[in-house]
Amino acid sequence: MNARTIRIDDVEFVTEAFGDPVNPPVLLIMGGMASMLWWPEEFCRRLAERRRFVIRYDQRDSGLSTKYPPGQPGYIFEDAVDDVFRVLDGYGIFAAHIAGFSLGGMVGQAAALKNPERVLSLTTISSSPVGVDTSHLPASGEAWMEHMKVEADWSDRADAVAYLVEDARLTAGTAHPFDEAGTRAFIERDFDRSGGYLSATNHSILFEVGEAWRDRLHEMKAPLLVVHGTADPVFPPEHGEALAAAVPGARLLKLEGGGHELHPGHWDRIVAAIAEHSGKIN
Repeated sequence: MNARTIRIDDVEFVTEAFGDPVNPPVLLIMGGMASMLWWPEEFCRRLAERRRFVIRYDQRDSGLSTKYPPGQPGYIFEDAVDDVFRVLDGYGIFAAHIAGFSLGGMVGQAAALKNPERVLSLTTISSSPVGVDTSHLPASGEAWMEHMKVEADWSDRADAVAYLVEDARLTAGTAHPFDEAGTRAFIERDFDRSGGYLSATNHSILFEVGEAWRDRLHEMKAPLLVVHGTADPVFPPEHGEALAAAVPGARLLKLEGGGHELHPGHWDRIVAAIAEHSGKIN
């Protein structure tokens, strides 16, 4: 693993890369309020072992990258899309395969539409289609929605950690037992590394994707792989199905009992799927 800080347009992105840079690059984009650590190091190493050059990065307001005052994000969804290419530019990479989780998958969709020549393929995990009316699709699970109505004290370590542990429990799938102790230890480490989560709440702005992307998924040129758990309570599986149906030639991989998570029990299957998908175009 090699760390690199990329400074572009007065923004710093903290990144880490795994594997040999001569291999096809795969850029990983994590979801809302999540630093790059939510792409676990072992997951990245397994993908790198498949002869891929894997890059993960802290988005703005997460991890160690540039942060803004809470409630005053200095960016919009479009900037998060451009940040994908800023990170690639920082590595001297023109085009890469992209994999995005949840909100990261939405950013990846827009990136593939904005600069199709720079996105070799796209894999979305536990995501939802961008620019599509999803009001007819199943809503998020009631228990998770009730949890979301509770406002954590993000400045208080114990309260923030407890809130996110409960969030992880509610978004976990049914295929594997929930590891509460391991989840708590990870979130504590992520909280400490990030210096708290106050600024991460700014990521709510990224769900305002704007009209520029409406009804454009049929234009996507990058081969699309949609990975979605059948027990996802945040974006129920119909969201993944709708995304796959909207992009010509897209493939859908369902994870039986998978939740809104990157559970270790599914890593081998996800890694193999990304490696196969990205191996078709180098």
